[in-house]
Amino acid sequence: MQRLTQQDDETILIRSVYFAFHYERDVWRANVVRNSWVTKPDRAAAGFVDAAEFEKVKARGEDAVKRWILNQLEGTSVTVVLIGSETSTRPYVDFEIQESYKRKNGLLGVHIYKIENQEGKEDTPGQNPFETFTVNRDGRAVRLSELYPVYYWFRDKGYDNLPEWIETAARQAGR
Repeated sequence: MQRLTQQDDETILIRSVYFAFHYERDVWRANVVRNSWVTKPDRAAAGFVDAAEFEKVKARGEDAVKRWILNQLEGTSVTVVLIGSETSTRPYVDFEIQESYKRKNGLLGVHIYKIENQEGKEDTPGQNPFETFTVNRDGRAVRLSELYPVYYWFRDKGYDNLPEWIETAARQAGR
């Protein structure tokens, strides 16, 4: 969802962002990123659900999960793919990327493997999932990794820069 709000004589665009990630392995790390986003006054996030609710959706099967994803993507303008150790091998993340591209959402990736999990452990780097997708651009096959940026949470100062990355992705997508 995008909406304009007036705050102290300044117009602020509120962005609704979908976060795609490997739920079982990276939900803790994803929450670190998500919380840095939504604690700022002009942010809203989609794509997050508590473990019990996710297990209920998952228990209803693949079609139910895909319907849930499509519902969560509704009204978003940007999809942030949080890249952990196994993200590029997850079929639902692939589905989220494909659907985001179809909807013309802005896309970007953020490596999160160095964010500690609930046990205080970092993970190993994972492959950029944009490497596995190609699209036709001007008659030639182009990898999504050539079209969309990928950042590193700590090295690129994600806590401070995520809003700018998201805004840039939205503008590049014409959103």
